[in-house]
Amino acid sequence: MFGMIGIAVLLVMVFGGYVLAGGHLGIILKALPFEMIMIGGAAVGSFLISNDVSTVKHTLADIKKVFKGPHWQTADYRDLLCLLFELIRVARGNPVALEEHIENPQDSAIFTRYPRILSDHEAVDLICDTFRAAGMNYDDPHQVEEVLDKRMEASAQHAQHSTHALQAMADALPALGIVAAVLGVIKTMGSIDQPPEILGKMIGGALVGTFLGVFLAYGLIGPFAARLKTVLEEEAQFYRLIREVLVANLHNHPANICIEVGRQNTPHQVRPSFADLEQALRGLRQEAA
Repeated sequence: MFGMIGIAVLLVMVFGGYVLAGGHLGIILKALPFEMIMIGGAAVGSFLISNDVSTVKHTLADIKKVFKGPHWQTADYRDLLCLLFELIRVARGNPVALEEHIENPQDSAIFTRYPRILSDHEAVDLICDTFRAAGMNYDDPHQVEEVLDKRMEASAQHAQHSTHALQAMADALPALGIVAAVLGVIKTMGSIDQPPEILGKMIGGALVGTFLGVFLAYGLIGPFAARLKTVLEEEAQFYRLIREVLVANLHNHPANICIEVGRQNTPHQVRPSFADLEQALRGLRQEAA
């Protein structure tokens, strides 16, 4: 919603200011469809050339995040901490019983309590794989921590592919606008025998290409890429929280301390309060009693 408001403000301020300054939208509106075909088509073509099918699909799926924002909210972080608390408690009380949860999370009584987390394969795999690694009797917990760091770094780089693709398109748009403008000038030069008022409109139409390329690059696609990068970085905090809690568990800190470490490392805007989290954990303890 906030993104749509931003787009509305952008359009009103740019074109409203142009009209208030005495400009006429007729020339722009007449040239816009043809310039958009050239610039937009060239941008889409270069996007397809420079990316594979996986990145194209990933980018198209991620664009909606520009408007919807991060997938994970405060309730999800609270649920994640509760899930990890339950798994840590089972792992320390009966390591054999943990296997049924991490080997088949889709049928786990613990995982199924948190359907939003269960639907995210990256989060589930990260949790299960880390518990498996902890059960392999590593001589040093730092070995597991190093594996986690490398895995999360690779995941973060993969998640950012869509932002790089959009930014590359934004960088190319001004040049593509110049290409469209040059074609407009070529067309104008072919009609050099026309009266000045006609030539003026033709030159104005050609310059719409330059305007459109710069406008799309810095007004829309560039901000889309920047916003998407921010959203993906915020979503990555969800997986870093898993790392922090499970690394604390590897160092044999009490379960409550492990969970508090995770809560403290949650971004402040989505961090569950201590009282809210404690109430949720108290309910889990009562169910287990």
